Amino acid sequence: MGRIKVNLTLDADVADAARALGLNMSRLAERAIAEATRVERNRLWREQNRAAHAAYAEELAREGLPLARFRTF
Repeated sequence: MGRIKVNLTLDADVADAARALGLNMSRLAERAIAEATRVERNRLWREQNRAAHAAYAEELAREGLPLARFRTF
C-alpha cells in the first residue's frame, strides 16, 4: 500500500526533542496510530460480540466442554 501525506499537530517541545534525537516522527506516528487502530478494532469486536460470548459461556457452564468425554488428560 502506498503512503499519503497527512497533517499532524504536535507539542513543540515533543517535536524538538524528537528531532534532537534524530527520531523519524512519521514512522513513530504511523506505528502508534497502527497500534491504536488495532486496539480499538479489537475492543469494538469484543463489544459487538459480547452477547455471543456470554451465551457460549453459559452453555459451557450448563453442558460442559464439547467432546469432553474424548479428552485424555
